[in-house]
Amino acid sequence: MEEKKKFRLGLLPKVIIAIGLGILCSLFFPEWAAKAVATFNSLFSNFLGFIIPLLILGLVAPGIAEMGKGAGRLLLLTVILAYVSTIMAGYFSYFTCEAAYPSILVKDPGFALAALNDSGGIKPFFSIDMPPVFGVMTSLILAFVLGLGAAYSKSETIIKVLGEFRDIINLIIKNVIIPLLPFFIFGIFLILSMEGQVASVLKLFLKVILVIFAMHIVWLIFQFLVAGAISRKNPFRCLWNMLPAYMTALGTQSSAATIPVTLAQTRKNGVDNGVSSFTVPLCATIHLAGSTLKIVACAFAIMYMMGLPTGIGLYTGFIFMLGITMVAAPGVPGGAIMAALAVLESILGFDATLQALMIALYITMDSFGTACNVTGDGAISLIVDRIYSNLNKRNKTK
Repeated sequence: MEEKKKFRLGLLPKVIIAIGLGILCSLFFPEWAAKAVATFNSLFSNFLGFIIPLLILGLVAPGIAEMGKGAGRLLLLTVILAYVSTIMAGYFSYFTCEAAYPSILVKDPGFALAALNDSGGIKPFFSIDMPPVFGVMTSLILAFVLGLGAAYSKSETIIKVLGEFRDIINLIIKNVIIPLLPFFIFGIFLILSMEGQVASVLKLFLKVILVIFAMHIVWLIFQFLVAGAISRKNPFRCLWNMLPAYMTALGTQSSAATIPVTLAQTRKNGVDNGVSSFTVPLCATIHLAGSTLKIVACAFAIMYMMGLPTGIGLYTGFIFMLGITMVAAPGVPGGAIMAALAVLESILGFDATLQALMIALYITMDSFGTACNVTGDGAISLIVDRIYSNLNKRNKTK
């Protein structure tokens, strides 16, 4: 007699339910309950900050090592594709805003002062500091050094150790991060709704948000049309398969925290396991096209409303420097805008007031940019997989 299969709710429905419950519960949750949720979110967020460098090292290093000597070229290819995609997204955002904003926005020099939000926020009962062993950039460099070193030296011992470390990381992803993600997402939307931060900024920037959201959709379609043409796969089916990663990123607001889901959906699109284990964690750190698109659009909106110059020459330097800065952005909520503050100040001349306004606007829509980032990682993976496959075929025929 066959056993009945247990019904299991998928991650996507869980994420949708968590978002809905977070907004609904904000209507009646007492302050102590909200603080309890904030405490969980603080602990989980700190744990993510601790595990993210290890996660990147544990996935990228063995992925490079197991690919052999071709990993060096694959690394260069992935980095170039990610950077070009990021720069193109920045220019697409600039020209779209230049065409759209004059007809929907009104210049108002006092705009910045009126838009700032002074919400105090819901604080957790306590917080435990969990500093990472090393930073994200250190993790990436270490992953490259260990992976490439093992690949070129053909050291079976190092490759085995890296593989076993990846198994440990995968266990943490499967048994800790994935099960707790819906609760974390619930907490994010509960707290944002109770603080009223989202509502106040959304009302003020509604038109800008709609423009940015439309640009994200158009950009994702463009990315997958290109990826589909190169990989010879249905671009819309591949984009649809990435929807769980998109929805998860909407809640977590973190490319790194969404890596497990992005990895699973990328493999569902037929990308080789070795290639996906390499490209997805790497792109989660260096491919921030959605964030770049949004930062350019937000900065342009603020500067236009304040009556500041928005010439293409000024923004060309900003976009190219922003693309480089995004590589160093931590894969945690709000990491991209924090990394971009120095470029905003040095190139666009944003003072403390404009920076605070930029942060408020960006954080409100942080999830949309992150969702665009991780979904686009699937497109990059499709292209890299196709090129890597062709390289292997050529090597075998020689």
